[in-house]
Order: sequence, then structure tokens, then C-alpha cells
Amino acid sequence: MGNSAPIVAVDVMGSDLGPEELLYGIKAFLSEDKGDYEIVVVGNEEITVPMMMRLGILKDPRIKSYNAKEVITMEEKPIQALKQKKNASMMRAIEIVKIGTADAVLSCGNTGALMAGGTIKLRTMSGIERPALGTVIPGRKRNFVMIDVGASPDPKPETLVDNAILGINYAKVALGIENPKVGLLSNGTEDGKGNMLVQTAHRLFKIQSEAINYGGLLEGFNLFDGSFDVVVCDGFTGNVVLKSLEGSMRMFKQILKEEISKSIIRKIGILLASGAFFGLRKRLPIDKFSGAPLLGLNGLVVKAHGSSTRKQIAGALEITVKCLRNKMNQKISEDIAKIEAIVQANKRAALEKQNMGA
Repeated sequence: MGNSAPIVAVDVMGSDLGPEELLYGIKAFLSEDKGDYEIVVVGNEEITVPMMMRLGILKDPRIKSYNAKEVITMEEKPIQALKQKKNASMMRAIEIVKIGTADAVLSCGNTGALMAGGTIKLRTMSGIERPALGTVIPGRKRNFVMIDVGASPDPKPETLVDNAILGINYAKVALGIENPKVGLLSNGTEDGKGNMLVQTAHRLFKIQSEAINYGGLLEGFNLFDGSFDVVVCDGFTGNVVLKSLEGSMRMFKQILKEEISKSIIRKIGILLASGAFFGLRKRLPIDKFSGAPLLGLNGLVVKAHGSSTRKQIAGALEITVKCLRNKMNQKISEDIAKIEAIVQANKRAALEKQNMGA
């Protein structure tokens, strides 16, 4: 929307913890970022307006309210919900991005409905066939962007090249890296490893060195080493990796809790090690990167976890506004045009070589 202040439409009705938790998150972000932006709270105003008055945020000039009485629940089938609930808060939030009243939508609601609604309403950017979900994952040395983590489970090799461009631009904004190094997830690092999708994409990446800082293949057990800033994979693999990681973290926390509770000595030991645990939390900034953007659309769509806390909502808003301030979508368009120019130049060179041979 030109050089105007970023405007984010927040669907506050679809989360597991209810609209009040999201509004607390909005309040926290308003306190943390005193900059120029607007937040449009989209939801049933009979519920949201009294809450905003009680929290003291309705009088903030950066807050606007938009009434939408219906809610798409987590259990509903996405396409069916989109057809039957056109006045749902999620759909209204997407709609005001489509008409240009807002630049981005943030929602904790039904993931399938958000991706389908965003794709149908906003459409993909020129040169992008499918959108991709990107998320920041903590690494041992540094954090990295993983893309795709669920939007396109069965993409073409060319789509993985698009995903790299999307991931590179998100890494520049989210991680502050000037020239992100890209890796392609496989079952080995040698040429010839991986399925046909990976092998073909690997060859395509090699010829795009002018636009992509490609570092080659990487394996699952090297994922968190910090060798790459952007890890590209298909949506099926990425979603399995992400959910496995989340499940492992929950299991580790539960086992640790059980073992600590077995004796007073262990409880004292945990108190003595509290500094180490504080350092661990600083190195794993989960709240800060709780929003996963659906990249490649004409408008920014950001998905937060259904059970997001107020801290995580504030973090998701931070990254959303940051993407808008850095004009991420505009830069993606420029990079996609650069890739297309390289592809066309290669085609012309191949044709000239063929004609010379004839």
C-alpha cells in the first residue's frame, strides 16, 4: 500500500484460547512497538469491543475494529467452511487485505481454511505457482528458515526454486541475513541422493547461482548444525519434520519434569542450574518467531499456532509488521523476475547452441 503505515488485520476469533488472549497479545505489541502502524481487530464486536475497552486499547489511535460475527472452527473442513461462512472473521480479515484496506492478515484459526482462503482470495504473485509456509526454527549456531512446512505437499521441482526465493527474502527480514545460504533437504549430501523431486531441484538450484546462494544438499541430522540459513523441502516433508520437532520438545519437557520430581536433590539441582535454563530460553526464541507466513501471495498471510499465548501473538505481530516495513513482497517480485530472466537467457543460449550445431 505504497509508503503508508503497515496495516494488519487480526482475526481474533479462531484461536484455542479465545479472543481475550489475542487482545492481550495486541496490547503487549502496542506497548513494545511505538512505531507507525495500524491493527484492525476483526471479530464479533459484541464480544471484542467490551474486552478492548476493559484492556484500555480501544482508545489507541492505532487500533480499529471490524465486525464479523461468524467463526470458522478448527474442526471444520476448509472449503466447506469458506462457502458456508462468508462472514467469518478469518474471511473478512482476508477480504480487507484483498480490497487494499489492510496489508496483512494474522490468524490463529483453522490452518487449512486460512491457506485456502488466502490463496483463493489473494491469488499467487506473478511468477509463483504455489504459496509456501515458512517458519523460523532454532539451530545450534544460529536460527534458520524452513520452507515449505505444509502448504504444498506434492510440488514440482521448479516450485522448490520458488520456495528458495520466498525463504531467502523471509530470512533477510526475520533473521537479518544479507545473503542467506540455501540448502535442500535430502537423505544424503552426495549428488544422486534423494528422490526424483530432490535430484531435479538440485540440478535447477545449481544453475541459479546468480540469484540463489546455494550450498547443496543436507541431511536430517545436520539440520540444526547452522550450516544453512534457508532449508528448502516439499510441504509434506517439512510438515513431518516440524511436527516431529514439536512432539520431541514436548516429550523432552515431560520426561525432564517427571525425572526432576523424583527427588528433592534433583529439584535443588534445577534451581542451581536456573541460569543455564534461562540461557537456553534466550537461544530458543520460540515466542519471537511464532508466526509462520504463507509466502508468495498478493498480500501477506501469517499463521500463528492455535494455542498461541499473548507473548506469541505479540511476536507474530512483530514479524508481520517487520515484513511489511521491509517491503518483503516487493523484493520477492524483483527476485522472481531475476530468476525468470536467467531462465529465458539459458533457453536462448541453448537454442543458439543447437542452431550452430545444425
